[in-house]
Amino acid sequence: MVKLNWFRLFPEEALAPSLKKYLKILSTQKILVIGPSWLGDMVMAQKLFKVIKDHYPKSKLHVASPIWTIPLVSRMPEVDKSIALPFSHGELNILKRYQLGKSLKAEGYTQAIVLTNSFKSALIPFFANIPKRTGFLGEMRFGLINDCIQKDKSLYRTVDQFLAFAPKNKNIKTSLSTYLVSKPYQARKFLKGKLKSSDKVLGIAPGAEYGEAKRWPIEYFAKVAIEAIENNWKVILLGSSNDHDLGKSLERLTKNKVINLIGKTKLEEVIDVMSICNTFLSNDSGLMHVAASLGIKQVAIFGSSDPKKTPPLSRHAKLIYLGLSCSPCFERTCPLQHTNCLKNIKPEEIIRKII
Repeated sequence: MVKLNWFRLFPEEALAPSLKKYLKILSTQKILVIGPSWLGDMVMAQKLFKVIKDHYPKSKLHVASPIWTIPLVSRMPEVDKSIALPFSHGELNILKRYQLGKSLKAEGYTQAIVLTNSFKSALIPFFANIPKRTGFLGEMRFGLINDCIQKDKSLYRTVDQFLAFAPKNKNIKTSLSTYLVSKPYQARKFLKGKLKSSDKVLGIAPGAEYGEAKRWPIEYFAKVAIEAIENNWKVILLGSSNDHDLGKSLERLTKNKVINLIGKTKLEEVIDVMSICNTFLSNDSGLMHVAASLGIKQVAIFGSSDPKKTPPLSRHAKLIYLGLSCSPCFERTCPLQHTNCLKNIKPEEIIRKII
């Protein structure tokens, strides 16, 4: 296949000014995205990264986000460089943000896109002197954000709010199909002696960082796990160290017949293990969105949150949501102290979806 050099075929002086300008934009765009803190939001932000790359295929896309999201960002093929933000949840630390911003000035970014609404998230692009700083106006961000996007209240889904920052060009066809790079061979190596290649694998993530109003009862998870094991499935538990007690409870309730990896794996290892699961069962959590981006079959249970706002973006996902009159409340704990939005979803229904 012969590659054509369009600049030789059409010398620069023969190009229309508008075309010359467009070609220059394609080759010089260098964009810094200030990413969200939640894993699920970061997965949804990947859709924006894909659109940016479709519009500017030669652009450089860097993503700055909390250190715990970096293993996830590093598995996104659209991202050229990930930058770990050394701040804890809610930490302002203006001096450190100033120093980081000044260190990024040498990168020569042409645009920053700030996906979160906080004052502090807009500081680094400002200190880095990035000429175009795009974002929603947010809290006290006049001047910090100089390319303000009006928030469209009709955009309810989180992913659509992120896509409001996407380049607009009707002549460029784009796709929202994204994926995370996974290494299933690493998972097999990690689980050597615990799995056979012929085993059917059910991954279970019983946690949800936001709070108990998003967590299906642990006894229900156990019933599903036991039924799967009795049908010759291998069951793997996944989650962070914050889910340690949930994992121990499931071990006890299943008489230690599950493979409990909760708190024992790095995020990149979790991604690889998830990639070999035949089905993945979870609450509305970050790992639910990871499963969607891996394209595996999944069952996602919603309680206090709304599947219309943060659905797993996958045709392989089955959503379970009762839609009670009190739902969604978006609370960490049930204000009515019964959590019927979760308790009334019985294990038998989930078993029928999986086994």
